[in-house]
Amino acid sequence: MHTVSIPDFILEANQRRRGRVHALERIDPRRTALLVIDMQHAWLEPGFSMLEIPAARTIVDNINRIAAALRDAGGTVAFTQHAWGDWPEFYDMFTRPGFREDVIPKTAPGTPGHELWKGIRAEPGDLRVVKNRPSAFIQGSSDLDARLRARGIDTLIITGTLTNACCEASARDAAALNYKVIFVGDATATRSDVEHNAALINVMQFVADLWMTDELIGLIGRG
Repeated sequence: MHTVSIPDFILEANQRRRGRVHALERIDPRRTALLVIDMQHAWLEPGFSMLEIPAARTIVDNINRIAAALRDAGGTVAFTQHAWGDWPEFYDMFTRPGFREDVIPKTAPGTPGHELWKGIRAEPGDLRVVKNRPSAFIQGSSDLDARLRARGIDTLIITGTLTNACCEASARDAAALNYKVIFVGDATATRSDVEHNAALINVMQFVADLWMTDELIGLIGRG
């Protein structure tokens, strides 16, 4: 699990800006959805793909604990499952030869790599959403926004992988769509502590409220 380290001056600036430690002090669990982003075999199974994020295996228990608490409180749990597809600009600009050929077949719906990691506890009533871009909320990526709004959801809890890619992108777009967003520092994961903390520092200032699993479960219980 990543070591979370936020500089004091960031914490102090946040508190001065909003007059309190947390942007959200209460939530309504019935209008809250836990968003579990891309916790699939392609990212978690050792040696399966060049997508592997070893730290993602360390956050499975925390995600399961948050999901159980929110279900018990009447909330929604939603899983995104990424499917790499046609995105030539990204492949040409940011990846080396062979990346496209590795990730497209290993994340295609119906393949083992697309499936949720074996340690993730999903329930029949949970939402499953296929997305094709880092953000689950950008136009054309998925129907997640419509499905959440149909349930009256106004608050999102972001977990999963990668912290600084799909998690951050989804949090930013969700906030722009007027969702209240919580980002969980010990239930998100990426390639390194440096990247993880940089993303947390970015989102916690103007996009999402930063919580850790134990205190978040307490917040859900108080709701």
